[in-house]
Amino acid sequence: MPLLAAAVVGPCRCPSIVGTAGKGRRSCSKSPSANDLHFYDVRNFRSKDPIGLKPKLNLASRRLRREIVVTPVAKISEEKVPASVSSLEYPEETGVIVVGAGLAGLAAAKHLAKEGLSFVLLEASNGVGGRVRTDEFEGFLLDRGFQIHITAYPEAQRVLDYDRLDLKRFYAGAMVWFNGQFHRVADPFRHFTDGLGSLTNPIGSVLDKLLVGIVRFRAAVKGVDDILATEETTIEERLSNEGFSEAMVDRFFRPFFGGIFFDRELQTTSRLFEFVFKCLALGSNTLPTTGIGAIPKQLLASLPPRSLFLNSKVTGLVEGSGVISGVKLENGEQIKAKYGVIVAVEGPEAARLMKDKLPETPSVTKTPRSTVCLYFKSDKAPFTSEPVLILNGTNKGIVNNMFFPSNVVPSYAPPGKTLVSVSLIGTHEGTPDVDLEASVRNELSEWFGKEFVDSWKHLRTYRIPFAQPDQSPPTELRKNPRLSDGLYVCGDHRNSSTFDGALVSGRVAVQALLRDRELAKSP
Repeated sequence: MPLLAAAVVGPCRCPSIVGTAGKGRRSCSKSPSANDLHFYDVRNFRSKDPIGLKPKLNLASRRLRREIVVTPVAKISEEKVPASVSSLEYPEETGVIVVGAGLAGLAAAKHLAKEGLSFVLLEASNGVGGRVRTDEFEGFLLDRGFQIHITAYPEAQRVLDYDRLDLKRFYAGAMVWFNGQFHRVADPFRHFTDGLGSLTNPIGSVLDKLLVGIVRFRAAVKGVDDILATEETTIEERLSNEGFSEAMVDRFFRPFFGGIFFDRELQTTSRLFEFVFKCLALGSNTLPTTGIGAIPKQLLASLPPRSLFLNSKVTGLVEGSGVISGVKLENGEQIKAKYGVIVAVEGPEAARLMKDKLPETPSVTKTPRSTVCLYFKSDKAPFTSEPVLILNGTNKGIVNNMFFPSNVVPSYAPPGKTLVSVSLIGTHEGTPDVDLEASVRNELSEWFGKEFVDSWKHLRTYRIPFAQPDQSPPTELRKNPRLSDGLYVCGDHRNSSTFDGALVSGRVAVQALLRDRELAKSP
């Protein structure tokens, strides 16, 4: 059964916006819109045509029978509303409250469920994943920004079921646009012939290619703990110290790692360079068959029934005698937490919520990394059918990297169609979307020819002002999750700005809470 987003006709009694006054209730007068939809459990749906206009349904958790208008939206999990999504009223008290259903919050919730603790997971938006989400539009899957999953992430290997994600691999290397043509850079350990062929191309010298192999080997055998604690500098300085030529740095490393960390200047910590290099050496760049949003959806599917509340914004913490004992919601309600509160939101939002309880760190106070991602569709096949990342090695123009997602995962586009994804660094404030699109088209016409680019139809532009926290040196990539009695924090601003860092931080926050409350299950 497909997921339906219900725009309720009449007064809304969604728990995210219903207040209480004594025993009475006041309903929300806010009109539903396409950008503010509320999810319900629709497993009692009777219609044979779930996409039909204004069908009748029985809401599973309500006695009330309503008329709704339904609109297909991005699927949450396996084409149905998961049982973990609640449409009931908030509980007055629970064991633990987790604020934020991004990767860190979902990981924390998963570990709480494993420990058998009661909890509620509160998410301010209408879906899970935080920045890791996928939209469906005109039959295409559009990830919210350029995102890839590296299979060798150690925490992800423990937490996720890769078989169910049905991961599809990128080519182990890249095509680099430089000097009016494309040049292949290949991992010789996986594409030996291609690797030999790329030794003499202008994307760095032969010595540069040999140095890549040496750095790759050192990173592969080094432990993660050692990497994240090693002496650090910037990626740019690290590459220079390793002996890489300026040509190799500018033509390959800037667009490649610039695309991963949204930092073409390569000022991100060398610790993350080494960690990602290790994971790339041991694993592959991949995408799930149903979009990057399948990762948080899988975590959600492991949670107990009615544990997640969407459209539930937390505006403050409840404190008494120096102990954090609950949260305040935007609608005025409060929920008590017997054991503690875990805040799993982005750095700036965490600072707003916790105020002076959250120590100032560069990953919170510095301007975050940002990006713009433009999607196009075409009826024409691209110049290559390879699932390869394409980099701008010219140091000119606004495009950093691009690829054809439908080459990696055919289900990202309808049959016979091509999906194009183009990534820029920064938000390009002051440039309207239409002008940004024109600049991208003009630039890529030089790469692929005007006829092919003119066949593209613009689908959507995502401007993402907070793509990652700034993680330039000095960093502390494993911060203590415990802030005060009953208050814990997690997120990629507390660990590394990777999927793996978010997952680790969620687990570590739960472990700290369990130790404090002496609740951990015996091994």
